[in-house]
Amino acid sequence: MFKKEVYISRRARLVDDLLQYCAITESMRPGPGIFSKPGNVILLLANNEAPRNYAGNTYDFRQDSTFLYFCGLNDEAAGFALVIDCDSNKTILFGNDIDMDDVIWMGPQPSVAERASSVGIEESRAFGELSQYIKSKVRGGARVHYIPPYRADNMILLNSLLDIPVEQLKEKASVELIRAVVAQRVLKDENEIAEMDHACNIGYDMHYTVMSSARLGMVEQELAGMAVGVAHKYGAGESFPTILSQNGETMHNHRHNQILTDGRLVVMDAGAEAMSNYCSDFTRTFPSSGKFNQRQSEIYNIVLDANNLAQALAKPGIMYKEVHLAVARLITVGLKDLGLMKGDVDEAVAAGAHALFFPHGLGHNIGLDVHDMEDLGEKYVGYNKYIERSTQFGLSALRMARTLGPGMVVSDEPGIYFIPALIDQWKAAGTNAQFINFDKVETYKDFGGIRLEDDILITYEGCRLLGDRRLPITISEVEEAMRK
Repeated sequence: MFKKEVYISRRARLVDDLLQYCAITESMRPGPGIFSKPGNVILLLANNEAPRNYAGNTYDFRQDSTFLYFCGLNDEAAGFALVIDCDSNKTILFGNDIDMDDVIWMGPQPSVAERASSVGIEESRAFGELSQYIKSKVRGGARVHYIPPYRADNMILLNSLLDIPVEQLKEKASVELIRAVVAQRVLKDENEIAEMDHACNIGYDMHYTVMSSARLGMVEQELAGMAVGVAHKYGAGESFPTILSQNGETMHNHRHNQILTDGRLVVMDAGAEAMSNYCSDFTRTFPSSGKFNQRQSEIYNIVLDANNLAQALAKPGIMYKEVHLAVARLITVGLKDLGLMKGDVDEAVAAGAHALFFPHGLGHNIGLDVHDMEDLGEKYVGYNKYIERSTQFGLSALRMARTLGPGMVVSDEPGIYFIPALIDQWKAAGTNAQFINFDKVETYKDFGGIRLEDDILITYEGCRLLGDRRLPITISEVEEAMRK
């Protein structure tokens, strides 16, 4: 938790931005008359405890990131709500104080009033008063702004408070509030950057521990367990379930039951959360045997060059979609040099032929979420009114396309994959046959995949890697780490 002044300032800006977006929305509506600002109330819900298999046995608690960003209350604040009356400039924290039974099992806890005061909120009320408060505002003509819910219990609560059918809650979420939240959270301040540097240092230790411990004959689970252990030793745990597999052609694989076998590649995509819940997200690919063979080295160096190119291009004023396409072009050139692709490079990229090998986007935003603010909708986070999502296979998977600015943190994660089912599908249909040498591609069906991911902060000059140092990434660095 940062100083309470940070949260006071964030909430004040949230109100200002929301009212501006509301005024813009109102000005675009047809019809005569002078805009008379209605009442506006912001409602942000904390998360609740989530049962694993019965009520008393819960998953590790993870606070809602938007509530955390504006309220600062983390693991001790399950079942709370933050209400901001934009017109009276009143902020209220709703929650319940614990009873003696809670004290016996959990120990003494701060009161709701104490928690509120610690983040600059002067008024607190029992959670049971939330319904009456919100419904009275609605009856008075106020508009209650909420963000899209993603947990069933909060959907049920919003349904009760606002009388909106559960199936309509997401579509009726406040676009103005979403835009106001994104405008703040997408740009990280010095406090946040420091936390993300720390999260990246933990992520470094996760990956280096695994890379330097891997040996033929080990089970993937042993390595995945090491990564999880480091994440919990130094922070709040993983930022997402660790992906570690010799089937690197599969984008997200959470089964860790294979034995490390000579000639295969291990893709590890994993990150950590600092105690503040700011995230990191790295991917490295290493040979099970500790040494790359020639074919692996050739593909690996294309991906490495693509990763470095993205960092060379990423700077304020450039659209990340442009960086993605430049990376796609480099990958196409590299695969053409190996005889896997053919024809005009620019035409191949325009047709999306490279997506047979690179079927995902270059990166995504990172912050309090590993895919930052994805719950608010990618069209508001990675896109905006100036750029719409493509429908082309591969490019449509790009999560972050908008113009970069100082303070943004994005992942840089190009990859090359040989996915047998996708190869078979394209070959049978003749998809992009003028750009792909399917006979040569057939010989790579047992290859797997390679992905290399770093987290980069956009600065005024360009960008920099987050964390104190870069994970081993060149072939010689990876092999040296594995020798140790």
